[in-house]
Amino acid sequence: MNAYYATDFVLNLPAGHRFPMEKYALLRDAIAAEHPGVHLSLAPAATDGQLAMVHTPDYIDRVSHGGLSAAAQREIGFPWSLQMSERARRSVGASIAAARDAMQQGIAANMAGGTHHAYADKGAGFCVFNDMAVTARVLQSDWLQTRGPRGRPMAVAIVDLDVHQGNGTAHLFSRDETVFTLSVHGEKNFPFRKEASDLDLALPDGTGDDRYLETVETGLRRLSDRFAPDLVLYLAGADIHEGDRLGRLKVTDAGMRARDLMVFSWAKARGLPLAFAMAGGYGRDIATTVAVQVQTFAIATSLQRDWQVTIS
Repeated sequence: MNAYYATDFVLNLPAGHRFPMEKYALLRDAIAAEHPGVHLSLAPAATDGQLAMVHTPDYIDRVSHGGLSAAAQREIGFPWSLQMSERARRSVGASIAAARDAMQQGIAANMAGGTHHAYADKGAGFCVFNDMAVTARVLQSDWLQTRGPRGRPMAVAIVDLDVHQGNGTAHLFSRDETVFTLSVHGEKNFPFRKEASDLDLALPDGTGDDRYLETVETGLRRLSDRFAPDLVLYLAGADIHEGDRLGRLKVTDAGMRARDLMVFSWAKARGLPLAFAMAGGYGRDIATTVAVQVQTFAIATSLQRDWQVTIS
């Protein structure tokens, strides 16, 4: 299985900042040590043309050349720097590369990503560019190039299981019948002004394993009833975990293992390629978050060997 990282681009954040920058290098090192069958590669940078499939040229330019206002930087949660701009491009490039690999190999991963709060013209909530939205558009373009303009468009399902609703993604695809957005998230958690996904399933604070897993199962069943995807983009948020500082749900290690197995098995049984991103994870103990994310990779690698893509 291929996985892409952008840990060479570290943001110089002030002491006490809530974003766990160190998590990404720890995850990469843990995967290298515990899962040598995962092929790790530095993520390519998304191009201006790829970003412009979702984001406005003015916003791309401001992120690239330091034109973000102080208010825009506060909304994103990061101060602007060349490292911030390059890391944002690499986070998108990682998801694009993973999705292209998944089309051939069944499953692949972005070791960061899941930047679902970014809109066309602004970022928010530690999200600069929307990696899964751009990936959906790039893969749809790839699809048309191979099948011709008279072919049917690629259908993409975005399964967002981060604890925070993917408001940017929902808004970007609100009138698009070729992309289905499913979000299972904390009802009272950020963002406090939510957008309408194709299917939103909101859960109260303190939700544990049983109700959470029942809700995810319901979401996948309803998605299958309403939509026939050619590609699945999965945000495997670790912030639903009971040890997360920001999540406010009570899902255990076992519950998270069952969730990932459910999503991967659902896609594999249908012959669907799946690219996943690690999305959120803000553990009180960062080692707990890393362990949960390593578990996601362990499940993915256990299923990868005979994953057959059967889309037509």
